[in-house]
Amino acid sequence: MGVTQNYVNISRRQPDVEDYIDMLRRYRSWIIGPMYAGLVISVVIAFIWPDTYVSSALMRITPQQVSEHLVPSELTQQMSDRLAQMEQQILSRTDLVELITRPALNLYPKERAQKSLEDVVQDMRTKDIKIAMYDAPGANSDRRFASAFQISFRYSDRFKAQAVVRELVSKFTEQNENAQADQIRLTTNFMDDELKRAKAHLDEMQGRMTAFEIENNGRLPDQFTANVQAANTASMEASRMADQLNAAQTQKLMLENQLTNYINDEKYVQGNAERTINAPNVAVKNQQLINVESELQRAKSTLASMQKMYGENYPDVNQLKASISSLEGQKAELEKSQTEQNSAAQTAPVKVQDPAAQAQLENLRDNISSVKVRIQAAQLEIERLTQAQAEMNKRVGSFQARIDQAPLNQQQYVQLNHDLALAKDDYDEKSKRRDMAQTSQNLTAHKAGEMLELLDPADLPEQPVEPNRPLFAASGTAIGLVLGLVLAAIKEMKDTSLKNLKDVRAYTNLAVLSSIPLLENALLVRRKRRLFWLAWSCAFVVGTIAVSSAMYFRFFGRS
Repeated sequence: MGVTQNYVNISRRQPDVEDYIDMLRRYRSWIIGPMYAGLVISVVIAFIWPDTYVSSALMRITPQQVSEHLVPSELTQQMSDRLAQMEQQILSRTDLVELITRPALNLYPKERAQKSLEDVVQDMRTKDIKIAMYDAPGANSDRRFASAFQISFRYSDRFKAQAVVRELVSKFTEQNENAQADQIRLTTNFMDDELKRAKAHLDEMQGRMTAFEIENNGRLPDQFTANVQAANTASMEASRMADQLNAAQTQKLMLENQLTNYINDEKYVQGNAERTINAPNVAVKNQQLINVESELQRAKSTLASMQKMYGENYPDVNQLKASISSLEGQKAELEKSQTEQNSAAQTAPVKVQDPAAQAQLENLRDNISSVKVRIQAAQLEIERLTQAQAEMNKRVGSFQARIDQAPLNQQQYVQLNHDLALAKDDYDEKSKRRDMAQTSQNLTAHKAGEMLELLDPADLPEQPVEPNRPLFAASGTAIGLVLGLVLAAIKEMKDTSLKNLKDVRAYTNLAVLSSIPLLENALLVRRKRRLFWLAWSCAFVVGTIAVSSAMYFRFFGRS
């Protein structure tokens, strides 16, 4: 039966500085070896890694030369949007394939042999070509770089990198000019079409408004007040004419009654107007003179009435004046003849008219004639007033009809006015924008508009941007050192032997009286040293050869 062994777990002693120094001395090969390997490997990789050069150019979009307060620009698109559009066009597959396969450049020959052309184009677009807005130091105070962007290209051949950037700059300049010309041309053509459409719509609305105004002339809503005033005026005039008509009809009735009385008196006087007397022969002539004088008196009375009613320029008045002049001439001749025959006159009994009755009769006849003329004038006035009143009533009815129809046209008239105003505003706005587009086209033609300016041309890079060989070597060495330290720590963790007096005292709790150094065979010691130096010599030789080969490949191995 075996003896049972009892194991006791003891915690490791916390190492101090002397312990760490002993670890470094014991495991120096485990630390230095990986560090040296990392140095050699990183140097080899750094020299084998092909150089990559970056050529760049700086461009900006300059604002238009003429102040925008005088000539507003129609190119209101943001810089980032325009740059994105141009970038999509310039970095399209067709343009990049043409650039890669151009005999003067012949880009990516090895990559094209290993990958498809689509993959090469994608890598070139996403990895090697960079187009970004440029934020220069102090850009806030220096407006020179306010709208700048940088074009850069990465390639192993610095001359080809510069040539590609130059080609991209040329494409940007050409694309910007074409984009501006196309945009302005499309804008101008579009505004021409819009202006024609707006003009046609405005003409249509004006024609509809004109037709509506012609069709509803006098019945338009804005003529409502004038129609009301005109209707009131016409109504007042019709009332006044009605009063005048009533007065004229009353006057005519009175004149007709007066005429009837005069006719009855004439009949009575005419029946008692003759008597027999002894009178000289001249009595006949006196009777003629009396008749002329009576007729003259009657004519003058009629003239006075007609002048009062019709005025001086009435044709019948002028004719009556001529008759009066003729009667006055006859009267003068009869008076002269009466004077010559007075001395030879003889008396004889004759039957003559009673002069008083005759004078009364003539007076009645004059009054009858005058009344007839006044009745005729009254009748004409009544007819005139009746006709005028009918026309005025008709006019009042017309105005009233316009007033009644005004509310019916109100909505349509307001809508037409609103549509016409909108059409005018639309036409004015389109005309203004068309003029602005034409001005922008003129600015572009005179090179006074917004342009793409090359601030810094494509440079020829002198130093590669990668690889950073010192950084590569330092990084590889650091990684090797860390790996060596990790291996040494692992080795130390697995080694549980007592290495010095501190371990013996800590783990055995025994008093140490003395220590005997380790005695090894001299032959084994010499053999270990030879193997150590042989191993390190081989490692140094291999490392030197690898680094030398990489350097040779770097400087002389590339065609």
